[in-house]
Amino acid sequence: MKKILVTGGAGFLGSNLCTKLLEKNFYVIALDNLSTGSMSNIQNLLENKKFEFIKHDIIYPIDLPVDQVFNLACPASPPRYQADPAQTTKTSILGSLNMLELARKNGARIFQASTSEVYGDPDVHPQVEGYRGNVNPIGVRSCYDEGKRCAESLFFDYHRMYGIEIKVGRIFNTYGPKMDPQDGRVVSNFIMQAIQNEPLTIYGDGTQTRSFCYVDDLIDGFLKMMESEVKFLGPVNLGNPDEFNLLELADLVLKLTQSNSKIVFEKLPQDDPTRRKPDISLAKNKLGWEPKICLEDGLRKTIEYFKVKTFSKRKVKNVGYSITP
Repeated sequence: MKKILVTGGAGFLGSNLCTKLLEKNFYVIALDNLSTGSMSNIQNLLENKKFEFIKHDIIYPIDLPVDQVFNLACPASPPRYQADPAQTTKTSILGSLNMLELARKNGARIFQASTSEVYGDPDVHPQVEGYRGNVNPIGVRSCYDEGKRCAESLFFDYHRMYGIEIKVGRIFNTYGPKMDPQDGRVVSNFIMQAIQNEPLTIYGDGTQTRSFCYVDDLIDGFLKMMESEVKFLGPVNLGNPDEFNLLELADLVLKLTQSNSKIVFEKLPQDDPTRRKPDISLAKNKLGWEPKICLEDGLRKTIEYFKVKTFSKRKVKNVGYSITP
């Protein structure tokens, strides 16, 4: 039985991945320092004899016998990663080094959860993997953007130096159950504001575009990438190529929640991209992968999840939102 380590295992993506891996009969170890992850996300997994949780920060080394590593640990919400930017950079760089060393010791295959943020505010649309990006290296978002870019560099260096089997996926906007309603991303902000009949806050004029991928589709992409042929390292875009502007998203959320909320406009945050859409030709060709769940269906499921959570009644802080995956 394969033993699989998921760093950030109590987070949004990590907990969904752990659930899917257990369904496939793997032994799963979830590693998380709980700075942004939550035990509530994995509470239903703790009684499973094939599941183990370890509280640990990957900026420090750890020694575990594993066959595969999914490195998902890192805050992805601007309010969270900007709260301690040095820690965010350490998580991407020191954390990647520690996980690569663990993979090297075990002869394990390792997946790096990279991000569309490596493209910055892109001059190329849609974004292809060969595009090198337009990132502000000293901006308020650079701890995340540049941290992930450096992590990709480390992964390819370890592959070239030590022959480690690496897989790199660049994640575009993802949403769905187990998102933290307070994390400051646009989908969670809009839904929470709508179900509480509070104004939906759009930063900028709302014409900036995003592409939203439902979490189940993304996790399927992770698994296909991890099981792909050895020679296919990536990076590969994993996201939904259907493009919506934020006004369209707000209108759809209002429709599905039957909310009386109004839309208000605020100043656009620094370095916020104007357009974001993945070219997923490589994923289709190499992985046979593409998203299946449309935005409206995915939003219905996400709205229902938020409604049944007890903390859904808390007021969303007006902290801005992100296109970050």
